[in-house]
Amino acid sequence: MSRLRLTLGLGLTLLMLAVAALSLFWTPHPPDAIDMSQRLAGPSATHWLGCDQLGRDQLSRLMVGAQSVWLVGLVAVGLGLVGGTVLGLVAAACRGWVETVILRACDLGFAFPALLLAIVLAAALGPGLVIAMVAIGLHAVPSFARLVNGSAKSWWSRDFVQAARVAGLGPWRITQAHVLPQLTPLLIVQGTTQFALAVLAEAGLSYLGLGAQPPLASWGRLLAEAQTLMFEAPQLAIAPGVAITLAVLGLNLLGDGLRDWLDPKGEPR
Repeated sequence: MSRLRLTLGLGLTLLMLAVAALSLFWTPHPPDAIDMSQRLAGPSATHWLGCDQLGRDQLSRLMVGAQSVWLVGLVAVGLGLVGGTVLGLVAAACRGWVETVILRACDLGFAFPALLLAIVLAAALGPGLVIAMVAIGLHAVPSFARLVNGSAKSWWSRDFVQAARVAGLGPWRITQAHVLPQLTPLLIVQGTTQFALAVLAEAGLSYLGLGAQPPLASWGRLLAEAQTLMFEAPQLAIAPGVAITLAVLGLNLLGDGLRDWLDPKGEPR
């Protein structure tokens, strides 16, 4: 069952990634080309998913929108991964008041969802894709920090780490050589899970106008533009909704499959 989840998740994820990569070089039609004669045209041999209210090809815009999803996901998860891992490792290595301050800061971070952070940042700097990346990334930092801290502390109690301390190795050398490598599988799984959350968060922020700005295409933005056209052209909302669903489903299945494959007993190795 775990192998099936891994295969399906990897297949869906690679499919979405391939669509984003393909759209860098080719789309069926120019994604921003306006043709009012094709306004709200239904699916056809020329326009497989029909056209939007400006006569733009929906399939082309859907393909280009995948770029925003992957860009935001990679940058946001990368920011959360690096920042959270550093904070978690520092807290586990130093303990005492340093750990207390870091963990309390993480608790404070959990109190501010990505949407609220995006609203605050947008009010100060203006909405945009960069704001969405920063907001989602900052929101992911406490999750990574808490997870890394708890797992790293369990490794610090292991005999081989204690032996390294007796041998005279400092906490940073032990962290780099003995603790961090043991956390790699955990970080891979957590990164995949956070990526799925980032896809949802990016879609939600773009839907509310805090993410990708026109004329840049985004799945959440496509949903927002189609919400008043559900009865006239339902495919305009169905297509990006299905794309978001498949992307999140694929990443969640991939994360579950990787967790079972990398750590089948649910224990640190």
